[in-house]
Amino acid sequence: MRGRLTDRYLIALGSNVRVPGIGGPRRVVEAALAALEAEGLSIEVASPIVDSAPIGPSLRRYANAAAIVLTALPPPDALSVLHRIERAFGRRHRGQRWRSRPLDLDIVLWSGGAWAAPGLVIPHREFRRRAFVLTPATRIARDWRDPVSGLRLLHLHARLTRPRPLPR
Repeated sequence: MRGRLTDRYLIALGSNVRVPGIGGPRRVVEAALAALEAEGLSIEVASPIVDSAPIGPSLRRYANAAAIVLTALPPPDALSVLHRIERAFGRRHRGQRWRSRPLDLDIVLWSGGAWAAPGLVIPHREFRRRAFVLTPATRIARDWRDPVSGLRLLHLHARLTRPRPLPR
C-alpha cells in the first residue's frame, strides 16, 4: 500500500450463497472482511453480522455487515479492489439484478464527501432506503453524516425503521 491511510470508506457487505471452501453466507462475510485486509484496506471497525430478507427474486436470506476501512486509495481504485474481491468469491456482474450472489461489496459513504463518475456514485444511491445497510452501519458509524441529506446515519435508520400506523 502506498502512502498514508487517509481516506475512510463505509463498506456494506452481503452474501446469500454458500461458497465452496468457505461456507454459508455468514462465513462468506467473515472471509470477505479478511480479504479486505489482505488487499491492503485497513479495517478500523466492523459491525456484527445481521440476517435480512432478500430484495427482488432471490429467495435466500442475506447475511449483511458494514465495515469502516482506511486506505490511501481514491474511490475508483477502492471500487476496483472491491470488485476484485467479489470476483475471487465467484461474483459475476451480469445477468438478473438482485439475484442471489456469493458476495456483494458496496461503497456506501466516503470521508471525502460525495463522488460521481460513470460506474460509481458516493453516497450509494439506495442506502437511505435499505435497513440491511443502515442497521449494521449504525452499529459502527451512527454519527457519520450523509453528505446529501446532512442527516446522521442514526437519524436515517430511525426514519426508515420507525413504526408507522396502518392505512385506514
